[in-house]
Amino acid sequence: MKPISLTGIKPTGKPHIGNYLGMYRPALDLMQNYQGMYFVADYHALTTVHTPDTLRELVYEVAASWLALGLNPEEAIFFRQSDIPEIPEFTWILSCFTSKGLLNRAHAYKAAVDENLSLGRDSDEGINAGLYNYPVLMAADILLYGSDVVPVGLDQKQHIEITRDIAEAFNRTYGEVLKVPEGIIQENVMKVPGIDGQKMSKSYNNTIPIFAPENEIRKQVMRIVTDSKRPEDPKDPQDNTLFTLLSFFASPERLEEIRQLYLHGGAAYGDLKKELAELILAHFANARDHYHELMHDRGYINDVLAQGAFRARQMGQPYLAAARKATGID
Repeated sequence: MKPISLTGIKPTGKPHIGNYLGMYRPALDLMQNYQGMYFVADYHALTTVHTPDTLRELVYEVAASWLALGLNPEEAIFFRQSDIPEIPEFTWILSCFTSKGLLNRAHAYKAAVDENLSLGRDSDEGINAGLYNYPVLMAADILLYGSDVVPVGLDQKQHIEITRDIAEAFNRTYGEVLKVPEGIIQENVMKVPGIDGQKMSKSYNNTIPIFAPENEIRKQVMRIVTDSKRPEDPKDPQDNTLFTLLSFFASPERLEEIRQLYLHGGAAYGDLKKELAELILAHFANARDHYHELMHDRGYINDVLAQGAFRARQMGQPYLAAARKATGID
């Protein structure tokens, strides 16, 4: 059996090219050498999404995105997190081996505390226990199936480190029961810039969506922040948002031509933005068609997720049984 690669994505909004370059594509590429497991992390979404219809719609959008972007459910194991009843039980077991100090240092919790303090509020105002315990649930997601590797973005690296700490704490008590996973970070997609130059993120409202209407995609691309240099002025392609985004979609030959235009003059930002928009639309053309077909066939999505959950539970139950036996609650 191939080693296991696990990837989950939280259903909190329509996917953008930053998700694709940093999550979807690297995770799908691993299918060549790993047994891929992919899940829609709807339990994680409950920390912020509290409208049932909204959450259900987001789950379908994320599931359709995975399938449209190339996930083959015959080869991969694709499921919805909440369809795995073993996860909550395993989360509780692992929480008993997770130090509070470890969770205090988690980036998401610290960021929420810092924001409260900066606004003069109580440090824990508005922070629910789900956000605080988020890393333990993520550890359960990873450890339940004996995952070997987890592809993550740089901002998720800490979650892998916490998962490893939890697994090692459990194993120090009961022996080598849990497999300690490795994180995989692809250096060239650590940070995909958004249209404002910051990391592309729905939180910053600076994304270029994949499956939005064509005019919306073009509009977002044209909003990419540039400097005031004229087309004939030399420009530095390094740390340039527009050039970086072009580098993900232009052919090597065309990218070199653009680089020379930057260096020696002739790079017109408006024309290059239009070119980027066309490259993005062409790159995702087939996926966009498939996505819209899937969103009109939700019965198929439900069937795929149910079949995946059956396979995932078969893989996870032995690890939960081993943890229960080790702790004496079997």
